Amino acid sequence: MSDVQIPPEIERWFTARGWRVRRHQSEMLIASDAGKHALLVADTGAGKTLAGFLPTLCDFAPSRLGERKPPEGLHTLYVSPLKALAHDVQRNLLTPIEEIGLPIRVETRSGDTPSDRKKRQRTRPPHVLLTTPESLSLLLSYPDSFELFRGLKRVVVDEVHAFATGKRGDLLALALSRLQAIAPDMQRAALSATLADPEGFRAWLAPWGEIDAVELVEGEQGAKPEVEILLPREERVPWGGHAGRWAIPQLMEQIKANRTTLIFTNTRFLAEFIFQLLWDVNEDNLPIGIHHGSLSAEARRKVEGAMARGELRALVCTASLDLGIDWGDIDCVVQMGAPKGSSRLLQRIGRANHRLDSPSRAILVPGNRFEFLEATAAKDAVDEGMRDGEDFRAGGLDVLAQHVMACACAGPFQEDELLREVKSSLAYSWLTQEDWSRVLGFVENGGYSLRAYDKFKRIRRDRQGVWQLTHPEHAQRHRMNAGIIVDSEMLMVRFRNGRALGKVEERFAAQLSPGDTFFFAGMSLEVEGLKDMDLIVRAAKKSATIPSYGGLRLPLTTHLSSRVQAMLSQREKWGRFPDDVREWLEVQDWRSEMPGPGKLLVESFPHHKKHYSVYYTFEGWNANQSLGMLITRRMEDRGLMPAGFVANDYSLAVWGLKPVADPAPLLSPDILTNEFVEWVTESHLLRRAFREVAVISGLVERQHPGKRKTGKQVTFSTDLIYDVLKKYEPDHVLLEAAWADARARMTDVGRLADLLERSQHELVHVELDRVSPLAVPVMTMIGREAVPQGAVDEELLLEAESLAGEAMRVDEPLEWE
Repeated sequence: MSDVQIPPEIERWFTARGWRVRRHQSEMLIASDAGKHALLVADTGAGKTLAGFLPTLCDFAPSRLGERKPPEGLHTLYVSPLKALAHDVQRNLLTPIEEIGLPIRVETRSGDTPSDRKKRQRTRPPHVLLTTPESLSLLLSYPDSFELFRGLKRVVVDEVHAFATGKRGDLLALALSRLQAIAPDMQRAALSATLADPEGFRAWLAPWGEIDAVELVEGEQGAKPEVEILLPREERVPWGGHAGRWAIPQLMEQIKANRTTLIFTNTRFLAEFIFQLLWDVNEDNLPIGIHHGSLSAEARRKVEGAMARGELRALVCTASLDLGIDWGDIDCVVQMGAPKGSSRLLQRIGRANHRLDSPSRAILVPGNRFEFLEATAAKDAVDEGMRDGEDFRAGGLDVLAQHVMACACAGPFQEDELLREVKSSLAYSWLTQEDWSRVLGFVENGGYSLRAYDKFKRIRRDRQGVWQLTHPEHAQRHRMNAGIIVDSEMLMVRFRNGRALGKVEERFAAQLSPGDTFFFAGMSLEVEGLKDMDLIVRAAKKSATIPSYGGLRLPLTTHLSSRVQAMLSQREKWGRFPDDVREWLEVQDWRSEMPGPGKLLVESFPHHKKHYSVYYTFEGWNANQSLGMLITRRMEDRGLMPAGFVANDYSLAVWGLKPVADPAPLLSPDILTNEFVEWVTESHLLRRAFREVAVISGLVERQHPGKRKTGKQVTFSTDLIYDVLKKYEPDHVLLEAAWADARARMTDVGRLADLLERSQHELVHVELDRVSPLAVPVMTMIGREAVPQGAVDEELLLEAESLAGEAMRVDEPLEWE
């Protein structure tokens, strides 16, 4: 790249702050001056946001403008995954603007923005607008959007890794295509600290996937983070559990020793649990806060403000604070439990210090022995600078339907022109004319089975192939309901007589079919059915088969699981582990085999008069949970009398009344065409997936003028439509979209398919006389409830010690119990 001239007034501002313009910041300006799009990958604290906005600041610098007037109208659009991030960026962006004296107006726009300001922004826009994908899509649904965006020079997508591979990324990709059509010279820039596949993101960012049109800018290397793994003082890593409650006294010491400590957990439940445990030992009454997505917006803003002012000594949080909010006074980040991915860990570590030249400090707190291995693998990956992340997938048809409706609200459109625009995004480059016609047909009248109902007739086509709204009121209804995030509902567990036992997440309930048994509220329950928002149950006559559910879980990345497997086979490196972890692996190696790379180990053994098989898949909890559902179905069909299963990220334990002499038939790939289809259709998985795509596509509306539908009403509406389509139009475009979601997001069928394919040539079956050391962590989860408290914890501890004693005893083979 050639040299670039930074305007002197901007150079002076950097110097006055004791900073210098970093190489990657100037390269972003060079790319912009050359008319190229750009992807910046730079460490947290490297000034990414300033780099993304530098071309904008320069366009308004008097020394560059000369005799010309400053640009008028909307110049730069900034898109982030979080509303809070947009507000944080506004605060940070106003500092250089005001101190340099640049004539730039900056505003935010989200669902919280007052309606009068939103209206004024469309007619008298600021120079820089900070927004989210959903708010941008809504802006594009107004007729005046063509005038608003005609002079747009630049779009900056922040934290692009956080949403580009999901449905919000699909929506943004379609919005970028529309913006490019309105403003052909518009430049795109994307920013991230943690990309495993920069080339894939360059292709996603580029119009028409022309990767060479996107300059890859790599940031200057910062100080390496300092990562340590916290161990119990007596160096005994727990056998089971995920909470890491053993670490609370040591964690409190860290909070006292640091100015501000940020404590990450992987679930909202765990955040509340750790927060309560910390308060129980907070004898000095230190100010400790909590932040997660279930809290009200007011509560979250209050906590964010207290952190920004340096008033908290510690904050317990979830992924709600993963992304770039700039709190420079955090001097230590703690990760409770395993991080599940090296990029996620790096993102969280980056919250500490937030300065490029000073190391961020992080402490990992493993909940059990497998989590110790995972934490070690993540630390090694961070030390080596390795990243991981989710793969790109084909864009969703439900999201495309929403975008088509937004375009119709903005004004009439030509079918062929809009198709060309849509296909310019990588997410929809695969779209065929047939699929395009099906999506248009759906938006037109709901599809063959629903076209008799006027409420579904939203657009119509004239003889010239121009589509337009059937009635102006559809535009208002679209803007009230558009969006991608569909909240997961909580279902009440009830007996038929109405007695309530508590609530479970709909995601768990959707996996259940009538006759399934699960453990909840201290009881074995049998499912009778799902009615509206109630899970109807009765007391089960047999013990529960399906484990209770502890909330949404972060997926274990393939990269990290591969590293853990490699560790298990690298005996020469076990010496760096604590003595009890090393001994655990050595006895496993002596008694059975190690499930290293290229090996799918299945161990079978008797225990407490039942027959157990443990499958070491390393495919993550979601895939293992799905596999447990399928294997128990197949065992039932083959007379093996399954009694239950339990899964974690690394393995699946299945038990029954008869031994599994050969697990190979239970793992044949045809399980995905037989048992999988039966399970998904018989359970409520497909109904749940359909509800999401029906809401996203606009088929079912959550809000009407003056009122909002309850979750129960939305479910009732989508269930009725689902039944009609399943019976009369099984190839409906939304049923296809629901199946795609059920396969990909809800059951992780991609990883399942890889596992089943591997099993055909990598399966190793070892029959043992007792539980193996590696099986102990998953075996301790049997019978465990979602909320570990008091006596339950003590029982689990005793069970773990009993299992461990049996597994680690080196003696003669046991007799059959």
